[in-house]
Amino acid sequence: MSKSRSEIDMCSGPLLPSILMFALPLMASSVLQLLFNAADVIVVGRFAGENSLAAVGSNTSLINLMTNLFLGLATGTNVIAAQLIGAGKHGRLKMTIHTSISLGIISGLALTVIGLLFATQILELMQTPAEVLRLSALYLRVYFLGMPAMMVYNFGSAILRAKGDTKRPLYYLLAAGVINVILNLIFVIVFKLDVLGVALATVISQFISAGLILRTLMHEKGAFKLSLRRLRPNGATVKRILRIGLPAGVQGVVFSLSNVVIQSSINSFGATVMAGNAAAANLEGFVWVAMNAFNQAALTFTGQNVGAGRYTRINKIALTAGSCEFTVGLVCGIGVFLLYNPLLGIYSNSPDVIAAGHVRLLYVCAPYFLGGLMDCIVGPIRGMGASITPTVISLLGSCVLRLVWVATIFQIPEFRTPETLYISYPISWALTFAAHFVFYIILRRKFPKQDAVPASAAAAAV
Repeated sequence: MSKSRSEIDMCSGPLLPSILMFALPLMASSVLQLLFNAADVIVVGRFAGENSLAAVGSNTSLINLMTNLFLGLATGTNVIAAQLIGAGKHGRLKMTIHTSISLGIISGLALTVIGLLFATQILELMQTPAEVLRLSALYLRVYFLGMPAMMVYNFGSAILRAKGDTKRPLYYLLAAGVINVILNLIFVIVFKLDVLGVALATVISQFISAGLILRTLMHEKGAFKLSLRRLRPNGATVKRILRIGLPAGVQGVVFSLSNVVIQSSINSFGATVMAGNAAAANLEGFVWVAMNAFNQAALTFTGQNVGAGRYTRINKIALTAGSCEFTVGLVCGIGVFLLYNPLLGIYSNSPDVIAAGHVRLLYVCAPYFLGGLMDCIVGPIRGMGASITPTVISLLGSCVLRLVWVATIFQIPEFRTPETLYISYPISWALTFAAHFVFYIILRRKFPKQDAVPASAAAAAV
C-alpha cells in the first residue's frame, strides 16, 4: 500500500522526527476539540453570568463519564488498524474500518437517548445546586444531540491516525472550531440564548467535523475507502475491537466516575468554587491533551511496529514519546499555573472565582507532568495488545484511591476543603505510573528481542 503525503512511516527511520510529525497535528486537533467546550465556558462566563458558567462547567466531568466508554472503543480501532497496516492485511483492515464507523453511529445514538431521558436525574445525583440545575439540564440535553457526530468523528480520526494521518483531522476541526466560536457569540450575545446557544453551537460544529471525516474516508483509495452501503458491524471484528477498546473505555468511565464524585464534593462548596474549579479544569484540559498526543503516538507507533515485526523499536518508542510527554507536561503545567491570573480571567472577571481556580491549578495543574508519565506508559502497553491489565492497574492505582480518599480523608472535618480533594490527583498519578512501569517491563520481555523482518521489508509492507 503506497503512502500519501499525509501519512508517516512508523516502522523505519529516526523516531523523534516521526513522532513529532504525528503528535503535533494531533495535539493541535485535541486543543481545537477542547475549544468546543472552552468557547462555551468562556462565552457564558463573560456574557451570561456566574450561574451559567457553573452550569456549563459542571457538566464536563459528567459528559466525559458518559462518552469515555465508547471513545475507548476508538482506541481499540486505532490499535487493531495500526497492527493490520503493519502486517499488510488489507482485507481485514477494510472490515475494521466499516465496523468502526458503524459502532460510532450506534454508540452516538445510544448516548443521545441516555442524555435526553436522564439528564435531570443524573445532575440531581451529582448534588448540582438548585440555582443551576435547570440550566445544566438544558445544556446537557442539547449537547447530547451531537453525540452521533462526535463518535463518528473520533472513530474516523482513529482510523486516519492508524496510518499516520493526523493533519486532515486538524484541518477539519479548525474549520468546525471557527464556526463554533462564531455561532457561540451570535447565539449568546445577539439572540440571548444563554446556555442553549452555546450547546447548539457545539452540536452544529460537531456535525460539520463528522461530515468532513466521512467525506475523506469515502474518497480514500484501497482498503481505507469507506462505502456507506457496507456500513454494518462484523461480529468477529467487533470482538477484536472490544478486546482492546472495552477495557480502555471502562478505564475512562471509572476515571470519569472518580472525577464526578470529586465534582459532587466540589459542588458542596457553592457556585463560586464550582465556577473556579470549572475554569481551572478547562485550562488543565489543554495541558492534558497536549501531553496525550504523545500517548497516542506511542500507541500507534507501537501497534504498527508490532504488526510489522519490528520489536527492537518498542523500547525506543516508549522512551522517546515518554520524554516528549514529560517535557510538555512540565513546561505547560507550570506555565499555566504561573499565568493563572490572565488565563482564569478569560473565563471570569470575578476575583473570588479566579482565587478558587488558582487553588486547583496549584495542586493539579502544576504537577501535571506526573499524569503525563502515567498516561504515556500505557500507550506502548496497549500498542502491544494488552488492555485488561493496564485498565486494572489504573482503576486500582488512580480511581479507587481517589474514591477512598473522598470517603475517608475528605470526611475529616478539618480536611474538608477543596485542597484536600485536589491533592489526591498527583498522589494517584505517581503511584499508578510506578505500577504501569513494572508491568511494561514484564510485558516487553514476552516479545522477541530481535526483529522478525528487516526494516526495508517492514517499510515496504505498509
